[in-house]
Parts: sequence; structure tokens; C-alpha cells
Amino acid sequence: MDNEKLKKEIGVGALSLAIINMTIGTGIFVIPAIIAENLGAAAIVAYLVCGALMFLIALCFAEVGSKVTTSGGTYAYIETAFGPYAGFIANNLFLYGSSILSDAAVANGLADTLKYFFPSLGTERYRILFFIFLFGILALINIRSVKNGLRFIELATFVKLIPLLFLIVVGTQYIASENLEWTIIPNVSNIGSASLLLMFAFLGIEVPMSNSGEIKNAKRTIPLGIFFGIAAVLIIYIAIQVVSQGILGTTLATHKDAPLGAVAEIIMGKSGIILMIIAIAVSMIGCLSGAIFSNPRVLYAGANDGIMPKLFGKVHTKFYTPHIAILFYATMGLLFASLGGFKQLAIISGAATLLIYLGVVLATLKLRKRNSLTSEKTFRIPGGIIVPLLAIVVILWLLSNLSKQEFIGISIFIVLFSLIYLAIKVIKKNH
Repeated sequence: MDNEKLKKEIGVGALSLAIINMTIGTGIFVIPAIIAENLGAAAIVAYLVCGALMFLIALCFAEVGSKVTTSGGTYAYIETAFGPYAGFIANNLFLYGSSILSDAAVANGLADTLKYFFPSLGTERYRILFFIFLFGILALINIRSVKNGLRFIELATFVKLIPLLFLIVVGTQYIASENLEWTIIPNVSNIGSASLLLMFAFLGIEVPMSNSGEIKNAKRTIPLGIFFGIAAVLIIYIAIQVVSQGILGTTLATHKDAPLGAVAEIIMGKSGIILMIIAIAVSMIGCLSGAIFSNPRVLYAGANDGIMPKLFGKVHTKFYTPHIAILFYATMGLLFASLGGFKQLAIISGAATLLIYLGVVLATLKLRKRNSLTSEKTFRIPGGIIVPLLAIVVILWLLSNLSKQEFIGISIFIVLFSLIYLAIKVIKKNH
């Protein structure tokens, strides 16, 4: 793609809103109860840890983003700093480890939420049938029309934010102060495991950065846009957790399927829980539709660049959409959704994204050294290497909370795609 032909129209406000939209997704609708199970009212500590880490990572994104202004976001940053192999691993880690597993977690969260209306979704057979219907319909929508896919995403975004803000504003009146008293003393172990899971709710900052070639005045827009976006997300998340804990107290951990629905029921009665569950469901479906709309384009672009099978580069003769790439992506989401539950998939997806963030932080250090040899002025994080080093330490600490099986799974993934990269190089050399 010729990035010089892209219009640089994304400003601070647009970038901030894009980060808010992509970050506030499924996780915050489900995770408050799971976090409260291990930390109770002290769950706020995990939010502060994740928020602090995201600010550190955001500063690194800001610095590297002001240096690398071509489209591609994390992929472009890592490839520019460390070469095509690192870029290939980062790209596939994002597509499969982060995006597809995230979609699978969202699908499981949706099934758990809809169990209020359809208890049969608690059984494996009906759950898998539901996943087939869900991914099939969303794939069909996105294959038949780009416009319809975009409209559905816009509707879901609106439906997502309004009930959350309403819950925060009205819910503060129902908070009981005794429910916010700490009954569990947080320690390194339970904070680490809770924060690793909670990171799933903070993922999304890297998605708008994929449009880095269309951001105007990058050295100013990226730092400010990321800061305002992450700050807004953190404030909303903490408010939701405080309201949920303050209203439900120790019973919050028992509402893992739909904790915000339980809060809405207390505020507005049965109609409240029904409205909230509908809003949650629409938000989750919109999140999935957005992923099935955007992420298959990575496969399509890879096919055109020769690093993915040519089949993914085919375009539907009637609808002009990458239908094979969309079908493959949706099928992979269906497969992983059927194999795992929300919590397990969320942890692995979060860990995969943390590895991508680690690559961006390391790229910041590498490109800073390279940039010092030129006279070009770009954004530079104050304090030398302190911020990147702190980010590295916190990321490695969170990753150390992975179970042995999860660590082995991610390691196998990296080894597998390293072999695929090597095979592609050999094939290209022979041709």
C-alpha cells in the first residue's frame, strides 16, 4: 500500500474516541464478578495496576508512533525495529493469539449472558450450535455488504456506552459504604493473577494505531490521543467496579454470568436486568461483528503480499468482499469458542497481547537509539529509559502468572509460526 496517498485526517479527539470504543468491549461486562472473587472490594488495586501499565505502554506507543508513521501499527513498529521475522511473528500473534482468541472469549461471554433467557446454553451441545449460528450469521453479514457491517458496528457502539454511563450515574445512589470495605488483603499473588485476567478488558489500544499512516501531526496527536483515551477508559472501568461492588457487596462474585445485569435489576427491577442483558448482548455481538469485519483484511493483505495463502486474497464477484478470508476467520473463532470458556480464553488472549506490547516497548528502545543519529524531532518519553524499563518489568511480572499449560501453549505457537516463516523464506528463495 502506498501510504503517501492516505489522507492524514485523524486528530486527537478522533484517536481518543477510537481507543475508548475499541477498549471498552466485552470484558468489562463480565470481568467485575470474576475479579471480585479473588479480591473482593480490593479489586480496585488490580485496576490501578493495569491502568498504570497501560499508561506506561501508551507512552511507548506515543514515542514509537511518532517515529513510525506508516500504516500497520504494532506490526509496523516491531518490523521497523527488528526486521521482517519479528514483524511476521507479531502480526500472527495479533491475528491468532490476540484477535481470534479474543473473539472466542467474547462468544463464550455472550453465551453465559444469554443463559438468563436461554438456560440450555449452559449445555455443551446447544452452546456449540449457538456458536455455529452466531459466527455463521456475522460472517454472512460481512460477506454480503461492507456498509451493513459498518452500520451494525456503529449501532452496537451506541448501545454499549449509553447503559454503562446510565448504570454509573444512577447506581451511585444505591451504593452501601460497608460493601466497599476490604475483607481480603491483596498480595503479589492474587493481584498478579487478577491483573493478568483484567488485562483482557484493557486490550484495544493497538487497534486504532493500525491507522497510523492517517494520523495528522503524529508527534502531537498520538501522545495526547492515547493519554485521553486510556484515562477515560480507566475512569469508566473503576466507576463500574465501584458501583457493582458497592451495590452487590460480597454477592458480586456469585453473578459471573451477568454481574451488571444483577446491578441493573436492583436499580430498575426485572425490566432493568432485561434491558441490561439486551444491551450487553448487542455490544458483544457488535464487538464480534467488528472483529469479523476488520481482522480478515489482515489475511487478505497478507495474501496480496505473498506471506499468506493466495486463497485469502480472493474477492467475491458480487459483493466485492474478501469472502474466503472472512469465512476462515469466522471458522477459527467458532473452533476456539467451542474448545474453551471465557476466563481461559481471556487469559491466553491477554497474554498474547502483552507479548505484542512487550515488542512495542522494546522497539521504542531500539528506535530511540536509531533516531538519535538523525536530526528529526519526534516525541520522546521524559525520564530516559525509566518508563520502558518499568513497562518491561510489569509485563514480565504479569506473564509470570501464566499457568504451565498456558505458557507452553504460547511457546508452541511462536515455534510453529517461526517454522512457517522459515518455510515461506525457503519457498520464495526457490522461486
